[in-house]
Amino acid sequence: MTKETSTRILAHEFNRRQFLYLSALSVAGAMAGCAANPVTGRSQLMLMSEDQEIDIDKKNAPHQFSSDYGISQDKGLNRYLDEVGRKMAANTHRPHMPYAFNCVNATYVNAYAFPGGSIAATRGILLTLANEGELAALLGHELGHVNARHTAEQMSKGMVTNALVSGVAAMAGTQGKLYGDIAAKLGQIGAGALLATYSRENEREADALGLEYLVATGYGAEGFVGLMEMLSAKSQHQSNALELLFATHPMSQERYDTALEAVETEYRQAKGRPLYRERYMDRTADLRAIAPAIEEMQKGEAAMAKETYDQAEAHFRKALKIAPQDYAGLAMMSKCLLAQKKNDEAGRYADQAKQVNPGEAQALHLSGFVKIRQKKFGAALENFNAYDRSLPGNPGTGFFQGLCLEGMGRKEASAQHYYRYLQSVRQGAQAQHAYQRLKSWGFVK
Repeated sequence: MTKETSTRILAHEFNRRQFLYLSALSVAGAMAGCAANPVTGRSQLMLMSEDQEIDIDKKNAPHQFSSDYGISQDKGLNRYLDEVGRKMAANTHRPHMPYAFNCVNATYVNAYAFPGGSIAATRGILLTLANEGELAALLGHELGHVNARHTAEQMSKGMVTNALVSGVAAMAGTQGKLYGDIAAKLGQIGAGALLATYSRENEREADALGLEYLVATGYGAEGFVGLMEMLSAKSQHQSNALELLFATHPMSQERYDTALEAVETEYRQAKGRPLYRERYMDRTADLRAIAPAIEEMQKGEAAMAKETYDQAEAHFRKALKIAPQDYAGLAMMSKCLLAQKKNDEAGRYADQAKQVNPGEAQALHLSGFVKIRQKKFGAALENFNAYDRSLPGNPGTGFFQGLCLEGMGRKEASAQHYYRYLQSVRQGAQAQHAYQRLKSWGFVK
């Protein structure tokens, strides 16, 4: 990277001619990008191919899973979700998609889908379900979003809007609500940053499809009733653990009434079929055994959001007394201690999390951040390099690699990482730091 090249790119702005050219391209794309919805047959704006949906899924789903403390190490539970999900997927409008169904370690209450078919349910939501029929209804709803191409449609609309407004479509991770600015300081992608926020129309369509897939798979329609009753009840008494669920999946009395009416009319013949309560209880027994620990983690996250870190720490300690080897609990405690600048203790919890779940990347980021605070830049760099090998594509990692190299006095190598970071992120304290270093070192003018 030459100084002239970096100056030209960092200072680059679109002129009026380029803006008009991109505007014309986006409008032409909108006119040419209408496709038939695979479910309804109606025309919908679609600037994305199925292969692109799958590619976006592959690149982004692993980051969201890691943000949610990784896929559960309970292999039996994951096999169970996958079995139920695949039975449902066989009865969808797009059975050929590369579906995958997993439980993630997050304790907030939610389930979500990426456009290529990666579907996850949190431990928090699995603890709210009463039987396999409700689980199938939940997965069916997420399958509805994939089959109706809701995320791809929203992204297509976003492409046109972004091009018209700024001449460039960019994806930038926003931070979740659970930890205030902790995620931003850590350079991590916050919980929910990559998830679609659906419209009420999207939700109604996904409900209708989920119910259709549920019945086609042989479950009792009451499974969907149970799911909707749970969602309706919880929407009346929202807690911190439920915020993301209703932010991404808006709930309303109209949505509830519509679903129940469909069960009583169109799918009346499917009432009374099996819901498999005993099988669900058996397959989730290990998860339910640590339910008190998960409840304490939820309370701890709520306290973190309010920045009452001493209370959060107390809740996480209670959780870890019940489940001392829980990866999410260890990582949450590390973040809580970092927020209080208790760096040595935070490092011990991060290192313990690495030992408990060595295949999951988030603890590497936490450990690296701790070591930067301790000015152990070489050890910090090893953690960030390992994170990048395990989970490439997070721009925040590049910033911290640059920071480590800066601390080691390796300016040229540091500048290369800062430069790459600024290709993805142009705002915020970290971007400002990276740019100022490039400027002070003479790489930009």
